[in-house]
Amino acid sequence: MTSRECAALALSVTCATALFTAAPASTAPATAAPVVAPLGGDQGQTRARDPYFPLSGNQGYDVQHYDLGLDFTPASHELAAEATITARAERRLARFTLDYSGPPIQRITVDGREAAYRREGQKLTVVPAEALRPGRDFTVQVRYGGRPEPINDPALGLYGWINTDDGAVTLNEPDGARTWYPVNDDLRDKATYTFRITTPTGVTALANGEPQGRPRAGNGRTTATWTMAKPMASYLAMVAIGNFDVTRTQVDGIPNITAYDPAIPGDDSFLHSATAAAEQWGVTKFGRYPFDSMGGVIDPSDAGYALETQSRPVYDSPPDESAVVHESAHQWFGDSVTPTSWQDIWLNEGFATYAEWLWQEEHGGPSAQETFDGLYATPAGDPFWQLKTGDPGRDEMFNYDVVYLRGAMTLQELRSTIGDDAFFRLLREWNERYRYGNVGTCDLIRLAEEISHRDLQPLFQAWLYTAAKPAR
Repeated sequence: MTSRECAALALSVTCATALFTAAPASTAPATAAPVVAPLGGDQGQTRARDPYFPLSGNQGYDVQHYDLGLDFTPASHELAAEATITARAERRLARFTLDYSGPPIQRITVDGREAAYRREGQKLTVVPAEALRPGRDFTVQVRYGGRPEPINDPALGLYGWINTDDGAVTLNEPDGARTWYPVNDDLRDKATYTFRITTPTGVTALANGEPQGRPRAGNGRTTATWTMAKPMASYLAMVAIGNFDVTRTQVDGIPNITAYDPAIPGDDSFLHSATAAAEQWGVTKFGRYPFDSMGGVIDPSDAGYALETQSRPVYDSPPDESAVVHESAHQWFGDSVTPTSWQDIWLNEGFATYAEWLWQEEHGGPSAQETFDGLYATPAGDPFWQLKTGDPGRDEMFNYDVVYLRGAMTLQELRSTIGDDAFFRLLREWNERYRYGNVGTCDLIRLAEEISHRDLQPLFQAWLYTAAKPAR
């Protein structure tokens, strides 16, 4: 299939090279700042924005690393922070924007020199003392402080920085990172991270990746440092602060670090063992594990869901086996291999849901085909079939029937069409070829056709881009 044919299949929006169309903007908390930056000059927007979140991101620069110094006091939920962003200019930047709707800003510097700035909605415009040349590496430091607040979206729910009874937890999907640090919130701009989290001594702080030595204590406060050395999309960044029982072991040489709020009744060992089993099984299906540690955090909040934060998913309550398999599978599908656009979220949720079906198939449950058949019996007039899985719309991007279940059904239909050998080769090749990168549905179609030597356009058109029950 050519790029032109694939673009036509998905109404010119699924290929990574396709032009995005406009969509309603997300609702952002109103914020303001007393320092006003002049508005002339280049701000860096060069490529099309995400159709579901057109306010997010800036493609005029490429972030390499975020160093987040977070000093948090659970009793008051006050945060004092400094974010250091290392980036490279892709074009001349007389000014540039970051996504930020967090606490008040105290100071911004670019390469150590004071910078003017302006806040408007979720955008923070920064004006360096002198314009940044294309190809130049630069460093932005933003000092800020106050009480972060989450986003509570009528369609997407509660996300971002969420204060808990004993601390806080961050759940950023889709665009909540801006509630607690300045960020280039573009799925395509992955970066590495360092988290330096200071809390009152006795409070535990966790984040993505691996701890760097023992926490440093002094003057009644303790600083824990964590690093994520593999590229990470900003919606997957995580910190969890509070009272936790932490368990650390090794699984095939990879640290398994899980944390459990002791206030929760139940078995605090299940998450640890289930995570190890799910990740080991995932290696046999999807290829080598993509990160340097694994684990999970159980931290009650008002969110009411789990999230596949990179290397260490967060669960709002003790998960069952299927939930652990689902979030573990996301480490391959979504975290390592990340969609280029949010309209392709089925590439995350359809694959993770299908991993649940595969797990059940191999662990005494129904086969994936039996699960598919039960869902396919849903009558054609049911709302189950009345949205497009490959483009559900911003407000329906977490629709369980449309994105999760019908996404998994698409994969089962693909498996039935191309056969098990080609299908399971596809799962492994997908993760090997696109590891740490970004993809669109067209990339999946091209790879599936390459492996199977079949024209799969009708299958994907029917299952992803038709708001109706596909014929079989």
